[in-house]
Amino acid sequence: MYLCPMQGIYIHIPFCKQACHYCDFHFSTSLRHKKPLLQALHKEIELRKTYLPTNNTSIASIYFGGGTPSLLSIAELEGILNSLKKYFCFTADIEITLEANPDDITAEKVLGWKKAGVNRLSIGVQSFFEEDLLWMNRAHTANHAKTCIDIALQSGIENITADLIYGYPLLTDAKWESNMAQMLCSGISHLSAYSLTVEPKTALAHQIKKGVSPAPLPEKAAQHFEMLMATIAQKGWTHYEISNFCKDENYALHNTNYWKNEAYLGLGPSAHSYNGIARQWNVANNAKYVSAINNEKIPAEIETLSPADSFNEYIMTGLRTMWGIDIDFINQKWGKPYSNYITTEAALLINDGLLHKNGSMYTLTPKGKLLADYIASELFWVE
Repeated sequence: MYLCPMQGIYIHIPFCKQACHYCDFHFSTSLRHKKPLLQALHKEIELRKTYLPTNNTSIASIYFGGGTPSLLSIAELEGILNSLKKYFCFTADIEITLEANPDDITAEKVLGWKKAGVNRLSIGVQSFFEEDLLWMNRAHTANHAKTCIDIALQSGIENITADLIYGYPLLTDAKWESNMAQMLCSGISHLSAYSLTVEPKTALAHQIKKGVSPAPLPEKAAQHFEMLMATIAQKGWTHYEISNFCKDENYALHNTNYWKNEAYLGLGPSAHSYNGIARQWNVANNAKYVSAINNEKIPAEIETLSPADSFNEYIMTGLRTMWGIDIDFINQKWGKPYSNYITTEAALLINDGLLHKNGSMYTLTPKGKLLADYIASELFWVE
């Protein structure tokens, strides 16, 4: 099945109860300035109402990310959605996703989220083992991890995705097998699984530098990824993007927008936007964001994409998916020099067992999925 995504809106809620040791997203652990920030967010919705291309004004997906959007009250969540409805047209089957921490999930909250319009939850489980969650400095417990999905399902939201992390020092093969087994029999229809990345300026990077924590081993992460691919295939799920898996074609519509190079609007501090011509990103500072919006200015940097930039982004995102990249589309959009270049370079990767060609489409092989970033870089157009 080839999805035809439409435009989406991402809303960044920059608040968390506590800082996970590995996280480098923009957030604050203080809720003291939540009210003025949300007021600014409502104002930004109005200011950005004409950002998206006008040839398709229907919004097919809304994604509340962060941070921890599940910290919002039901009234705050409803208010944001009402502001969006005022300025944007929603499709009849719009996907509205809320990222939620397991410790925030109660039957009462889920019913409130559903009533507000949320029809999909993204739950940050990460692990079912207490010592691993403590090492990550997650706010929830192993018990929360084990019960949150049941609570959400029983409260009426059936479209659920959950996250797992692999490749970190505490994760043995046996624990990884247990995490996968528990997750895949939990009733969810979508899984996102990410290899732990040590980002600069995070608590984890500092701990590794000081020798307090061991560094993750790339070979262990590769082994866990291979175990995951084998388990997913055995269960009959679809591995449709490097880090994303689903059953019964329950693809994440919003994220698929990104991978298909569809236009999207990002609202809130640090949020990114793309209109087909340029990318822009809001300032990652709550006070500066609020001040600028209150002065009716969008505090964003803008990068206009060159043909080579847009081509390279298509290669990077397309290769991550099971749909791959299309040589006919490349020829149509960027011209013969680009399509001839891909044909020549891809032949070498096919010989190495990293790429597969089916008609006009190129996709990664299982071996290639272990080297996705390297393969994309080999196919980039360098001016």
